[in-house]
Amino acid sequence: MKYVSFICRAMGLLRYLVVVLLSVLHFVHGFVRNNHAHHGSLGPWINAHATFYGGGDASGTMGGACGYGNLYSQGYGVSTAALSTALFDNGLSCGACFELKCVNDPQWCLPGSIVVTATNFCPPGGWCDPPNHHFDLSQPIFQHIAQYRAGIVPVTYRRVRCRRSGGIRFTVNGHSYFNLVLITNVGGAGDVHSVSIKGSTTRWQPMSRNWGQNWQSNSYLNGQSLSFLVTTSNGHSVVSYNVAPASWSFGQTYTGGQF
Repeated sequence: MKYVSFICRAMGLLRYLVVVLLSVLHFVHGFVRNNHAHHGSLGPWINAHATFYGGGDASGTMGGACGYGNLYSQGYGVSTAALSTALFDNGLSCGACFELKCVNDPQWCLPGSIVVTATNFCPPGGWCDPPNHHFDLSQPIFQHIAQYRAGIVPVTYRRVRCRRSGGIRFTVNGHSYFNLVLITNVGGAGDVHSVSIKGSTTRWQPMSRNWGQNWQSNSYLNGQSLSFLVTTSNGHSVVSYNVAPASWSFGQTYTGGQF
């Protein structure tokens, strides 16, 4: 009888341990899944509206208020948006990435979501008037979440992490004593909020934002290798040392580190 009682107690303990183990595994599995589900998100879902512009080939989206120029050669392609005043933040939102889903309009909405980069400004007038949150998407990317004939659809959006291939790119324009550096292909938060520059024989100097993502320095830096300190809206920074060699020239692009 003692042996049988021992076996019963042992079986009971084993069942208890199995339940505990399964509970732990369920918790860990749930935690990992939850963490994965929110990977890359930088903010909550917010209601807005979306329209489109630029034609079927998105050629009309080139250039723009962020200064990126040819969006194809810069790597942004057609996954772009012009932001309303409330979102554009006078150009500081340039380079930020947003995930959008079409919602609450089953006649026109398509399933799934898109991720776009802010590359332009949608001026006030109609849907882009303050305080509206509005995205004027390139036509090709709009048609991933809604039918063309819809024209305008309700969406929900959130900030997400930008995923870029390669390093941050620095295109040095201007002339001596006026270095105008266009900063593109920024990962992480994507939107550059401050930049400093350093020549090989100078100290770190803050740059001022001229327009869009064009940053300006009035120092004479010819003949020096150039380093850059880039900080995005979330406070994260990347230092790219000696990105441009001492033989750098205006009109050239140099690649640095990445978030």
